[in-house]
Amino acid sequence: MKNCDSKMIKRSRMHLHVVLALTALGSQASSSWAAEAEPAVVAAIPTAAATGDNTALDAEAIKARVVISGNAVANRAPVQSSLKATQPQSIITATFIEQSVTPLADYNAVSRIAPSVGAGVSPNGPGLAETKVTLRGFQDGEYNMTYDGIPFGDTNDPTHHSTSYFPARIIGGMVIERGPGNAGNLGQATFGGSVNLYSKELSADFAFSPYATYGTWNTLMKGFQIDSGHISNWGDANMMFNASRLSTDGYLTYNAVSEENYQFKLKKNFSDTTSLTVFSTYNTITSYTPDKAGVTLSQVAQFGKNYSLNNDPASQNYWGYNFNHKTTDFDYIKLESYILGWKISNQLYTYAYTNDTYSGQDASGATANGTKAGAKGNTNVPGYNKLNAYRVKGDILRADKEVALGWLRTGLWYEVSNSNRHTYDLDWTLGKPNPKEASAPLNVSYEQRSSWKQYQPFVEFEWLAMPDLRITPGLKYLHFTREVDAAVNQGTRIPTQASETYTSTLPFLTANYQFDSKNAAYAQYAKGFLVPALSVFYVNNPGLSTPQPQTSSNYQLGWVHQSSNLALDADMYYIDFNNKLASSGSGNDLVYFNQGGVVYKGVEAAATYYLGQGVSIHWNGSLNIAKSKSTQLQIAKVPASTTALGLLYKLNGVFSSLILKRVGEQYAQDGEPAAYKIPSYNTVDLTAGYQWRQAGAVVKNVKLQIGVNNLLNKQDVLSISASSKGSQFDQYTFAPPPSWNLSLSLDF
Repeated sequence: MKNCDSKMIKRSRMHLHVVLALTALGSQASSSWAAEAEPAVVAAIPTAAATGDNTALDAEAIKARVVISGNAVANRAPVQSSLKATQPQSIITATFIEQSVTPLADYNAVSRIAPSVGAGVSPNGPGLAETKVTLRGFQDGEYNMTYDGIPFGDTNDPTHHSTSYFPARIIGGMVIERGPGNAGNLGQATFGGSVNLYSKELSADFAFSPYATYGTWNTLMKGFQIDSGHISNWGDANMMFNASRLSTDGYLTYNAVSEENYQFKLKKNFSDTTSLTVFSTYNTITSYTPDKAGVTLSQVAQFGKNYSLNNDPASQNYWGYNFNHKTTDFDYIKLESYILGWKISNQLYTYAYTNDTYSGQDASGATANGTKAGAKGNTNVPGYNKLNAYRVKGDILRADKEVALGWLRTGLWYEVSNSNRHTYDLDWTLGKPNPKEASAPLNVSYEQRSSWKQYQPFVEFEWLAMPDLRITPGLKYLHFTREVDAAVNQGTRIPTQASETYTSTLPFLTANYQFDSKNAAYAQYAKGFLVPALSVFYVNNPGLSTPQPQTSSNYQLGWVHQSSNLALDADMYYIDFNNKLASSGSGNDLVYFNQGGVVYKGVEAAATYYLGQGVSIHWNGSLNIAKSKSTQLQIAKVPASTTALGLLYKLNGVFSSLILKRVGEQYAQDGEPAAYKIPSYNTVDLTAGYQWRQAGAVVKNVKLQIGVNNLLNKQDVLSISASSKGSQFDQYTFAPPPSWNLSLSLDF
C-alpha cells in the first residue's frame, strides 16, 4: 500500500499473530458441550438489581445476546422494546439474527427489520457490497454506531463500512436507540440515535462448531468456532475463537468479493466482584467495484441493471482498474470491579481501518478518456489510487453507585485518532501516475494527515421518585479538537495546516413509569450534537469556515406492553435540528457555515402476537416527516414511511420466517424534484430450517437452513446519485433479483 504508515501495517500483522496464539491456548481446554442456544425462557429484561447492571442498556444487551426459546412472545419477537426503556428502541435478539437473517449478511441487513430504518439493500446481493441505512431519515454519519459499548466510525466523519469489522455472523445482538439517550450514551453522533452491536456470549462448555453457506452467484462462506468452556485450571476462564472466509462472484458484473474474518474473546473472573474481558477481531476484504458505483439509465438499456464493470482494458470500467483492499481490526480490554460500593468499569480500546482503493476516473462515462483535468498530455485511460488509513485509541471509564433514592452514574470518554489520506491520479494504460507538469505535482489530488482529541465527561442520577417511577436527569460536556496537516489539501491542492475546537454542554432528562408488570410509559428530552466533518477544512482559508456543531432538541413519548402473547410498543417524536451545515461559493471562494435546520417528527410502533402452536405474527411501521424549516419540503433521502410484516414459526426444532420490508417514497435531492422521486420499494425474504439436538451424542447440534432473498423479484430503484455533468450521467442502484443460500452448521 503506497505511502501507508508502516507501523499501521505491522500492527495489523502482529494483531493476527496474537489472535492465533491465544486461540491455540484456548483450544487446549476440553469439557462437555452444553446447549447455550437453549437457556431458560427470558420473559422480560432483567432488572438492574437482579443483574448487577445499573443501566437499562446493559440489561438490554444481556437479552439481545441471548439465543432464546420457549413460547413466550418476548422470545419470538423480531424487534421489541424494554419495560425499562427511556426512549424509542428496537431490541433484535441473537435468535432473529441466527434464524431469520442470511449468514452472508452485514449488520445493516440485520437492522432493516426495525421501524424507521430505511435502505440497507445491497445491489450486489445480501452482504456482498457496502450498504448504508437511514434512521428516521438521519443519514449514516448522523447517528452513532457502537460495538460492545465502544463508538466507532471513520475519522473524516463518523460514517461506517458495513462489510468491514463485524459481519452479521459474529454479532450476538443489536439494540437500536432512536434518540440521544441518557448522558452516558457516548459517541460523536448521538445526534440521530445509536445502532448498538454486541458480541456473542461465551459458552460454559467446550464445543467445536464448523459451518458453511453456499448460494447464488457462486457464493461460499465457510468457517468454524471454538468455545473453550470453563478452563478449570485457569480460574474458570472462558474463551472463544471464530474464523470464516467468504468468496463470491456477486450479482453485478465482474464484482467479485473475498473476505476473511477472525474473532477472539476471553473473559476471566478473578473473584465474585472482578472480571476481565479481552476482545479482538480482524477483517480483510477485497472487492472489485468502482469507487463511485452505480449505473446510468443508458447503461441499463444497453447492458442491464446488473452492469458495473467490464472486460475492456480501454474502458474506465475495466475490472482490472477497479478494486479495493480493506483491512480492519477492533480490540479492547475491559476490567470490571466493585470497589467501596462503586461498580467500576474501564474499557481500553483501539480500532483501525485501511482502505486502499484503485478506480477508473468515472464509472458513469461523463469523463472521457484523455480528458482528466490537471493531467496534461494524458490521452489514455484516467483513474486514481485512494488511501484512507486511520487508527483510533480511547478509554471509557464508568462508575456507578447505589445511593439514597436511586443510582448515581458518572464517567469519562477520552479518544484520539490519527489518519493518513491521499488520492493520486493514474494513467491505467501506461500503468503509472499521470504525466506531471514541472510547476506542480498535478497527479496529487490530495495528501493529507489529520487527527482529533476529544473527551466527554458525564454525570446522571437515576432518581427513584416512586416505586415505579424513575426520573433521570443528566449532563454531558463535549470537547473536540480536530487538526489537519496537508501537504496538498483536498479540494484546493495547496498546503494547509489548521485546527478547530468545538465544545458543547448537553442536558438530558428521561422518565420511565411502570404501571404494572406488563405496561410502562416513558418520556425524553435530550440534546444531540454532531461535530462538523473534516471537509470544512477543504477550503483555501479554513479561518473563514468555522461552523458550529449541528445540534438537535429531542422530545419523545412512548409506551411498552409485554405479556405472554403480545409484545407491543409505540412512540411519537419531535426533533428540532439546528445549525444545518451548508456551503457557499466554489473554488477559492468556498466556505462552510451554519444555516437553518430541519424539523423531524413522526410516529412508530411494533407488535408481535403469538398465535400458539409455534406461530407468531409481527408488524412494525413508521410515518416519518423531515422538512426544511426554510422551504417546508421533505429533505433528501428520507423515506416517508417504513413497514415490516412477518410470519414466524418455531416448534420442535423447526423454524421459519417470511418477512416483508417496505421503504416508503423519498427524494434523492432536496426540494422534492419530480425527476429525483424514488417510489416505495419492497423486499420479501424467506428462511426455513431445522435444528436437531441430542445430549450425549458426538454431534450434539445440527442446523440446516435455507434462505431466499427478494422472493418476489422486485428489482426496484434503491438510490439515485445526481451528476454535476448532466442528468444523463446520474447513477442508479437497483435491488438484485432473487437469491438463495443453503447453510449447515454442526456442534461437536
